[in-house]
Amino acid sequence: MRKKSSAPTMKDVAQEAGVALGTVSKVINGIPVGESYRIRVEAAISKLHYQVNSYAQGLKANKTYTVAVLIPNTKDPYFARLTNLINLSLTKRKYRMLLCCTDSDLSFEQEYITMAQQNKVDGIIGLTYNPNLLINPETPFVSIDRIMGANIPCVTCDNFMGGQLAAEKLADLGCRNVAFLRTGSSLTNEPNKRKAGFENGCLARNLHYETKILEDDDLIEEFETFLRERMQNGRLEFDGIFCSTDLLAYRIIQLLSKLSVKVPEDVQIIGFDGVRLFGDLDYICSTIVQPVSDIAEMCVQILLQDTLTARPPLICLPVSYAAGGTTKEPPERPESLSG
Repeated sequence: MRKKSSAPTMKDVAQEAGVALGTVSKVINGIPVGESYRIRVEAAISKLHYQVNSYAQGLKANKTYTVAVLIPNTKDPYFARLTNLINLSLTKRKYRMLLCCTDSDLSFEQEYITMAQQNKVDGIIGLTYNPNLLINPETPFVSIDRIMGANIPCVTCDNFMGGQLAAEKLADLGCRNVAFLRTGSSLTNEPNKRKAGFENGCLARNLHYETKILEDDDLIEEFETFLRERMQNGRLEFDGIFCSTDLLAYRIIQLLSKLSVKVPEDVQIIGFDGVRLFGDLDYICSTIVQPVSDIAEMCVQILLQDTLTARPPLICLPVSYAAGGTTKEPPERPESLSG
């Protein structure tokens, strides 16, 4: 008879349910069995408080059912939402997420990659900034927004079309003199295409435009200087601004307030990402919305594919526009972000 102090085993479950050990194994692994057998096994599992030894399962299947996710931070609303959705996508496949917040530190990124590989994770999803990461080719890796090599798939949104869409929307809303403002990594990456798309849209709509780009170590105050230099008789020369992220748009709105420039009355602003207040309320500004749910799902789907040849080198997902009160339109009603 099994001692009360010892954890129940599959054999105990089979004995309690009155079925063969193989039947218990099938139920635990989701393999179809007769309905009456399934009910008896599940009842026995519940009664005995049996817990599956996922570590032992992993050893048998040569898997850990763990995926490492490298993200710059989780305080930025976009990164936080992306992380949450990747975790949900992994969980529904019965995988666990090993979260690695890198704080955009290049050395941390490599340390986390090494640690993840030492822990035999089944794959890595990374939004990284280190162009010289050393990744074991036997470890499946999916990159977000950064093309890292022919054998590493990259999942991103259509950044070029997003920039073009922002220019077209500003033109449709009556803007004629616009600016593109950007901060971010100087690395070559997909988000850099937002500038090219915006310029293309401006040329197509005959918009006069200027650009101001801050490099990695530049101070945000340089934008204030840029805007002050373009004030004439208390009015800003621009009637439209496209910011490379919603976070930057939020900061620019604060700077404009110091200059007594009203948004959207004096200047209309469009950001990029689709960030919402508290994650599921109103957009913080009019914005180009990234399909974050689709990005997360695609990363997990590609990572867990069995064959490397089935992984395309670049997956580019469509964006959309949403009004958020910083353009001369009524803001959209909050919508469900599930899916």
